[in-house]
Amino acid sequence: MRTVGLGRLAIAISLVAGTSSSGALAQSVEPASRQAAIGQAQAEKVPTLHPIVPGKAERLVNRLEEKLFSEAPAWHPFFETAYAGGGFPFGIGYMYHVSPYNSLDVRGSYTIAGYKRAEAEFVAPRLFQRRGQLTVLGGWREATQAPFYGFGTANSKDDRTSFDFKQPYTQAALTLWPTRRFMVLKGGVGWTRWKLAPGEGTFPSVEEVYTPATLPGLAAETTYIHSTGTVGFDWRPSAGYARRGGYYGVTVQDYNDRDDALGFNQVNYEVIQHLPILREAWVVSLHGLAKTAYGKSDQQVPFFLLPALGGGDTLRGFSTKRFTDRNSLLLQAEWRISVSRFLDTAVFYDAGKVAARAKDLDLNGLKSDYGFGLRFHGPFFTPLRVELARSNEGLSVVFASSAVF
Repeated sequence: MRTVGLGRLAIAISLVAGTSSSGALAQSVEPASRQAAIGQAQAEKVPTLHPIVPGKAERLVNRLEEKLFSEAPAWHPFFETAYAGGGFPFGIGYMYHVSPYNSLDVRGSYTIAGYKRAEAEFVAPRLFQRRGQLTVLGGWREATQAPFYGFGTANSKDDRTSFDFKQPYTQAALTLWPTRRFMVLKGGVGWTRWKLAPGEGTFPSVEEVYTPATLPGLAAETTYIHSTGTVGFDWRPSAGYARRGGYYGVTVQDYNDRDDALGFNQVNYEVIQHLPILREAWVVSLHGLAKTAYGKSDQQVPFFLLPALGGGDTLRGFSTKRFTDRNSLLLQAEWRISVSRFLDTAVFYDAGKVAARAKDLDLNGLKSDYGFGLRFHGPFFTPLRVELARSNEGLSVVFASSAVF
């Protein structure tokens, strides 16, 4: 009996000893720190890891994004219209590189209202050790029913008239960044000729309502030497699409009429500021633009080149060129929300006015609108902008091929 008891005791002791040694062995392989534990857990997951395989829809979206936003195809869509208000343009262009960086783009567009545009643009983007860019542009355009509602803001949308114009043009511009894309200097000179004719469409033509005495430039054929100069500070990643940075600039333009009848000068003051929130997931974007035009000595400013507000780039809830006068003020605010890497949404508010005198550009009597929009964009430009805007004159839908600011 005693022998059996001793045997059982020996077995029990051996089991306890085995358990203790196993525990000690297990304890000896425990990670010495939290970092080691994380490393051990990651090592255990390695055999089960595999690359993420995008689905069919995601592959299609990625390929479309590369084609539209990243690559520079020879054939490309061109959605710039000859003049605002002619409807959505349908166009195509062909761009090819004449050297490793310099390019030539030949393009044209047409709208259902008969607006036509054809032009060629040469761009040399890397001059003076990447501190300069040269652009040479030449082309021709026609708008068959460009709108004119009269001067000031007191007129009605029922006062619309229309005119036709044909315009050949050529210009060269040189942009310089003396401080590596912070300070910007731009100068340009060009030649253009405006030839006006009676407007087409259902609206009365301008000569049926106005006379040359009441509307400077009516039925004119005017040739201009147009020169321009800009001084500004620009620290946005790109003018075509930005979620941070800003632009502050002044532009002076001179329209020299060879007949000394319709020559004038114009000065533009512009401010753009993007305020990122939550690592640029949200952005508050602000824009202000004031323009003032004045004739040279006893010359007059033609009605078709006066500052104007209304349409997809200014007061989006109003018709194109709805308000026209010698001076204009535009104020815009947007709350932009990033949905994906190529899509933003925006809630916006626009306000502005035109006036015969610059001192009347105050905050009284502003015309305003508000709305919501979608922006399809690449890293540096916005090829499609769709917006719905509402004002006291109704609801407007905007389709545009560039950023609003």
